[in-house]
Amino acid sequence: MARTDKLDSILLREISTIILQDINDPKLGFPTVTAVDVAPDLKNAKVYVSFLGKNYKKRDGIETLRKAKGLIKSQLAKRIKIRKIPDLTFVVDDTLDKAERIEEILNK
Repeated sequence: MARTDKLDSILLREISTIILQDINDPKLGFPTVTAVDVAPDLKNAKVYVSFLGKNYKKRDGIETLRKAKGLIKSQLAKRIKIRKIPDLTFVVDDTLDKAERIEEILNK
């Protein structure tokens, strides 16, 4: 397993836990961290998040996560031992929505 793959899985687990336990904002909705992709230089990480609900809820959820990025990074620094926590970029993962649309088209 490559170093970035291992860090991807550790960050996925820890970010999911932090979001569920430490962020209490009703605008967040019901997020699920679906994937984390750490850059080869370990300086940046894309965090893919899916949300239940409408598009405006997804925008509110991503904005809430962007505002809580400092809290999430500080919690990560306490939980995992790496030299520098990567900068986090939160992205809406709309894979499930696309899959549903494709299934609807195939069913027609």
